[in-house]
Amino acid sequence: MSFRSALAALLLCLSGIAMANPYPSRLYALQLTELARGLDHPWSLAFLPDGRMLLTERVGRLRLLDARGRLDPQPVSGVPPVVAIGQGGLFDVLPHPRFAENRLIYLSYAGGTPETSSTEIARARLDGHALRELTVIFRQQPRSDSDRHYGGRLLFDRAGKLYLSLGDRGEDDRAQRHDDHAGSVIRLNDDGSVPPDNPWASRPGWKPEKFTLGNRNQQGMALNPRTGAVWTHEHGPQGGDEVNVIRAGANYGWPVITYGKTYGLGLPIGEGTHKAGMEQPLKVWVPSIAPSGMAFYQGKPFAHWQGDLLIGALRGQMLVRLKLNGDKVVEEERMLRGMLGRIRDVRVGPDGLLYLLTDEDDGKLVRVSPAAGR
Repeated sequence: MSFRSALAALLLCLSGIAMANPYPSRLYALQLTELARGLDHPWSLAFLPDGRMLLTERVGRLRLLDARGRLDPQPVSGVPPVVAIGQGGLFDVLPHPRFAENRLIYLSYAGGTPETSSTEIARARLDGHALRELTVIFRQQPRSDSDRHYGGRLLFDRAGKLYLSLGDRGEDDRAQRHDDHAGSVIRLNDDGSVPPDNPWASRPGWKPEKFTLGNRNQQGMALNPRTGAVWTHEHGPQGGDEVNVIRAGANYGWPVITYGKTYGLGLPIGEGTHKAGMEQPLKVWVPSIAPSGMAFYQGKPFAHWQGDLLIGALRGQMLVRLKLNGDKVVEEERMLRGMLGRIRDVRVGPDGLLYLLTDEDDGKLVRVSPAAGR
C-alpha cells in the first residue's frame, strides 16, 4: 500500500472503528467502519445540512450524531409517545426539504395505545436537543389491535409532497378497502393537508389521503433521481417480496395477487400472480429476503454504481444491489452476507458513502466506503 493510500485509510478510521478486512464485491472492495453501537433497534437515519445526522431507535428515542458520526449520549427531547410493542415503535425521521430555513423534521411512529395503535406522522421544529411545536399531521384510521405491518417510511418528492408507506396491519383484506388507510401509500402536503390532485380526494367514501391500494407492508421508499418517481419495496408473505414504482391510483394487488404463499403450509394466496387492473412488480424475491431500507446510489466514491438501487435485507442479512436499465432490473448482487446481521436501513450520505443500520438490541451504525488502494 502506498503512503497516500495508508494516510487515506488512517483518516477514514479516525471517526470510527474499522471492521475486519475489506469485503470483496464485484466492483469494489468494501471497507466497513463502525461509527456507533449499543443502539436499541435503530430504524432510520437522516442527514442534516450542517453535516450532523438524526437517528431513530424503535423504542422511541431520537438521537443526534455529529458530522464525524459520533453519537451524542443525550437523546433529543419532545418525541411523541410511541407504542413500542411487536413491530411498533418510532420509525422514520425526515428533514423538511427547506430544513435549513424552517428547522422542521417529520417522524413516523406507532401511536395510540398497546390495545389499539396506528401509524402516525408528527411534525416539529428541531431546536438544539429538543423538538418544539410538535403537531400530529396524520393518523392512520382505523386503528388496530395488531402489533405488526405498520409500514412507516417517509419521503418528499420533487414537488414537495410528503409520502408515507403503510402496511396492512396483518389484516390482509384492509389493503383493498377504499375507506381504510391500511395497505397503501399516503400522499400529503407538508402540513398534512390533502393535495386536491390525489386520485380519490373528491370521491365520497374514500380516504382522500390514499394514493395507492393493495400494498402489504412497505418498509423501503426512495425517489428515483432519473425520473423523479417514487419507488417502494414491500414484504411478501412466504416469498413474494416486491419492488414497485408508485403511480397515482394504482392497485398493487395484495392480497388478491401475490408471488408469496401461506406461512407454514405454502398454499396459494388469492387468485394467483396476475390480474387485469393490478400492477406487476419490477422485481420479486422468492424466497423472501425481508427487505428494509432503500436508496438509489448517486455519488463519486462508488461511481460504477451510479443509478443502482441499494436495499437492506433483514432475513437475508445482506446488502442487495440492483443494476437498472430504465425501470428494468438487469442484475442483482448480494453483498456483506452475514457480516452485519439484519440490515434495517440504507442511506447514501452527502459524501457519497453508504450508511447502514442494523436491527439488533446492540444495533450499529456502519459506514461503507471503497477500500483504500483498491
